[in-house]
Amino acid sequence: MKQVPTAPVGAVRARAYKIPTDAPEADGTFAWRSTTLVAVEVDGGGQTGLGYTYTSEAAVPLIAGPLAQTVQSMDAMDPPAAWRAMTVAVRNIGRSGLAATAISAVDTALWDLKARLLGLPLALLFGRARDAAPIYGSGGFTTYDDARLAAQLAGWVEREGCRWVKMKIGSEPERDPERVRAAKRAIGDAALFVDANGAFSPRQALGLAEVFASEADVRWFEEPVSSDDWPGLAQVRARAPGRMDIAAGEYGYALDDFRHWLQAGCVDVLQADVTRCGGYTAFLQAGALAEAFHVDLSGHCGPALHLPVACAVPRLRHLEWFHDHARIEGMLFDGAPAPHEGAIRPDLSRAGHGLTLKASDAEQWRVA
Repeated sequence: MKQVPTAPVGAVRARAYKIPTDAPEADGTFAWRSTTLVAVEVDGGGQTGLGYTYTSEAAVPLIAGPLAQTVQSMDAMDPPAAWRAMTVAVRNIGRSGLAATAISAVDTALWDLKARLLGLPLALLFGRARDAAPIYGSGGFTTYDDARLAAQLAGWVEREGCRWVKMKIGSEPERDPERVRAAKRAIGDAALFVDANGAFSPRQALGLAEVFASEADVRWFEEPVSSDDWPGLAQVRARAPGRMDIAAGEYGYALDDFRHWLQAGCVDVLQADVTRCGGYTAFLQAGALAEAFHVDLSGHCGPALHLPVACAVPRLRHLEWFHDHARIEGMLFDGAPAPHEGAIRPDLSRAGHGLTLKASDAEQWRVA
């Protein structure tokens, strides 16, 4: 029998980078001018794995301290065991939120390390249900005027071949129907999605859903109400126009979060974010749960990091080609995928997820 290689996990390093946006951005409940990326490197067996998350720089000491101490000397060939140990280590500070994003970064780095030790691309290590992941263009921030909104959304359709594009709504509800109509005119036959980031009550959301469906054939309404409001989300889903899917799940930090949304009948499409939910290990769990409930799964943001695991889960609908993250990944990582005909494909000539941090380029934005 061939001997399976083993390697103890060695040093764990974390750094935070705060990258300014290319213009002021806002959605229905929040505004920002920068995006913080926390990158993690994990050594073992003469290789280094890379992972990252979009979170606060406050994750850096958590990763470099308790999480590093937890995973060091564990077998780099067994990321799920390290994942379980990390979830236990954060029990008394709370698994959700910051801790979940920190675990996500370490977990993706450990999977990348394992694949590099084996000399395999992660897409093959996970096993492929598909060769490529369809993407939808996502941005359309509420800070954009109608001209910028139309140009951005139309660009994704014309350049990247996206069949779907998504815009933000909710900061000025009285203007949203006009903005949605302008967006639909710009994208032609492509499908339009809207994302309220939990800005509305169920009554408000249902009223707007009827307008969006009748005037712009909107096919996807994301977080019409807060994803914490399971009854409200289920109410909107039950009464939404027939061709409009209700989606939520980006703030799922544990498997029970996804189970609750599915059991309560909250969503037509479940979202999960590999940089928040607990990394590749947890995204695969969410994919199995979505399959069990016969519900499609959509990857939220961070498209480059999602790509290998998105090709593995059984019911993937698409990945979010989010403006901020696609821009950052293209700037800071060698090996970031480029869309072609509305999809991105893993590079099977590169081990792991195929991404390498351009550390010298990123240094100008380092904050921790």
